[in-house]
Amino acid sequence: MRMRAKVITTIAAGLLAAAGMSAPTAAATTDRAIANTWVETWTGANIRSCASTQCGINYSVPANYQLSAICWAHGEWVSQHGYSHDKWVLLGSGTSWIWGGLLKGSQTGNVPNEC
Repeated sequence: MRMRAKVITTIAAGLLAAAGMSAPTAAATTDRAIANTWVETWTGANIRSCASTQCGINYSVPANYQLSAICWAHGEWVSQHGYSHDKWVLLGSGTSWIWGGLLKGSQTGNVPNEC
């Protein structure tokens, strides 16, 4: 039975190759899983459960703290420390957010991909 499965898999791969296609691989996962970026706070910051100051605080971090980030999205408009915008960064956990105005670099802490 195992030999038959191996033969069928080999034939299927050959047909895909002949058609100019390839089988999906682990690298063909979502961009969110691949493109993590490091961001750094320039001041103390609250890390929240969603992209709004109305959401609960998961934890707080000090200035110059590095965090892994996945992507950014539009959320609540915030005005703080002389900055005003609605860009929030989803952190590497996939469940925590930080307002981009608390990060060094651009409004998104230089995170290039939008969620």
